[in-house]
Amino acid sequence: MATILILGASRGIGHEFVRQYRAAGDRVIATARTPEGLQAIEALGAKALKVDVADPASVSGLSWQLDGEKVDVAVYVAGVYSTAGATEPPTQQDFDRVMRTNVLGAMQAIPQVGPLVEAAGGRFVFITSGMAHIAGTSSSFGWLYKASKAALNMVVKAASSDYPGATFLAMSPGWVKTDMGGPGAPLTVDQSVASMRKAIAAAGKRQSGAFLDHDGTAFKGW
Repeated sequence: MATILILGASRGIGHEFVRQYRAAGDRVIATARTPEGLQAIEALGAKALKVDVADPASVSGLSWQLDGEKVDVAVYVAGVYSTAGATEPPTQQDFDRVMRTNVLGAMQAIPQVGPLVEAAGGRFVFITSGMAHIAGTSSSFGWLYKASKAALNMVVKAASSDYPGATFLAMSPGWVKTDMGGPGAPLTVDQSVASMRKAIAAAGKRQSGAFLDHDGTAFKGW
């Protein structure tokens, strides 16, 4: 039985990771920032931790909540879009919200979770994106989202050399039917997560620092 940590699991892709890993018989620890999100995690039989990755003080408490754990697979799912137009600079509030959730939360989580993953010889996966049809530079989601995910990819690449005993992966979930991807997307949430779980299990240390598509192939769209 593996120990799985899902960061950002109250709904969508994160919640589906919890459901599928629990269905496979794994022990799952998952985070959410709201009481409703915590209840949804516990309803699946997982251990719920209250963490808001956009709040530096909240993320800083992650290590003591995980004290003594060895984590076979950790997945950082949390992510938000910018609402700024592509031709307008984002407000400071919008910039902080996107960067803290997509990048700085991950940067805070790595030194707390990385050693736990390395102790198990496990995998630390960060859900990212390179899809222009969602974050095109002429769309309302614009440059800020793309810049934040580019920064996240580089953070994962850098962290892979700091924790050589773990496998660090940036992974695209594909174009998924969520409130972000929309109803026209070709993948359902459960299909995307099932594909990613298979790719995560198959990933070896030689791929540490790589950017993979949901099926485990090298991501070529970036």
